Amino acid sequence: MRAIDIPQIKKLSIPEKILLIEDMWDEIVSEEPLIPVPESHIKELDTRLAKSKLVQGKLLSLDELQARIAERK
Repeated sequence: MRAIDIPQIKKLSIPEKILLIEDMWDEIVSEEPLIPVPESHIKELDTRLAKSKLVQGKLLSLDELQARIAERK
Protein backbone atom coordinates (compact mmCIF):
# COMPACT_ATOMS: atom_id res chain seq x y z
CA MET A 1 0.00 0.00 0.00
CA ARG A 2 1.25 3.45 -0.87
CA ALA A 3 0.03 6.73 0.59
CA ILE A 4 -0.39 8.18 -2.90
CA ASP A 5 -3.07 5.53 -3.53
CA ILE A 6 -5.24 6.80 -0.65
CA PRO A 7 -7.26 9.83 -1.79
CA GLN A 8 -7.88 11.10 1.76
CA ILE A 9 -4.15 11.43 2.37
CA LYS A 10 -3.65 13.46 -0.79
CA LYS A 11 -6.18 16.01 0.50
CA LEU A 12 -4.39 16.58 3.82
CA SER A 13 -2.27 19.65 4.45
CA ILE A 14 1.42 19.20 5.22
CA PRO A 15 0.90 19.68 9.00
CA GLU A 16 -1.93 17.12 8.91
CA LYS A 17 0.26 14.66 7.03
CA ILE A 18 3.01 15.11 9.62
CA LEU A 19 0.54 14.43 12.43
CA LEU A 20 -0.65 11.32 10.60
CA ILE A 21 2.93 10.10 10.24
CA GLU A 22 3.53 10.72 13.96
CA ASP A 23 0.42 8.71 14.81
CA MET A 24 1.50 5.89 12.52
CA TRP A 25 4.99 5.87 14.05
CA ASP A 26 3.53 5.75 17.56
CA GLU A 27 1.49 2.73 16.48
CA ILE A 28 4.57 1.00 15.05
CA VAL A 29 6.59 1.68 18.20
CA SER A 30 3.82 0.26 20.38
CA GLU A 31 4.25 -3.04 18.51
CA GLU A 32 8.05 -2.95 18.73
CA PRO A 33 8.46 -6.23 20.63
CA LEU A 34 6.95 -8.00 17.62
CA ILE A 35 9.85 -6.88 15.42
CA PRO A 36 12.94 -9.04 15.95
CA VAL A 37 16.31 -7.31 16.01
CA PRO A 38 18.84 -9.18 13.85
CA GLU A 39 21.86 -10.52 15.71
CA SER A 40 24.14 -8.58 13.34
CA HIS A 41 22.54 -5.31 14.50
CA ILE A 42 23.03 -6.21 18.15
CA LYS A 43 26.70 -7.04 17.51
CA GLU A 44 27.20 -3.75 15.65
CA LEU A 45 25.64 -1.77 18.50
CA ASP A 46 27.83 -3.58 21.03
CA THR A 47 30.92 -2.78 18.94
CA ARG A 48 30.00 0.89 18.65
CA LEU A 49 29.25 1.14 22.37
CA ALA A 50 32.63 -0.40 23.22
CA LYS A 51 34.42 2.03 20.88
CA SER A 52 32.57 5.00 22.35
CA LYS A 53 33.68 4.02 25.85
CA LEU A 54 37.32 3.96 24.70
CA VAL A 55 37.20 7.55 23.45
CA GLN A 56 34.70 8.92 25.96
CA GLY A 57 37.01 11.64 27.27
CA LYS A 58 37.94 12.68 23.73
CA LEU A 59 34.42 13.37 22.49
CA LEU A 60 32.99 16.89 22.22
CA SER A 61 29.50 18.01 23.08
CA LEU A 62 27.52 19.72 20.35
CA ASP A 63 28.12 23.09 22.01
CA GLU A 64 31.88 22.48 22.16
CA LEU A 65 31.98 21.42 18.52
CA GLN A 66 30.01 24.47 17.40
CA ALA A 67 32.31 26.74 19.42
CA ARG A 68 35.40 25.24 17.79
CA ILE A 69 33.91 25.67 14.34
CA ALA A 70 33.00 29.28 15.13
CA GLU A 71 36.59 29.95 16.29
CA ARG A 72 37.93 28.86 12.90
CA LYS A 73 35.84 31.36 10.97
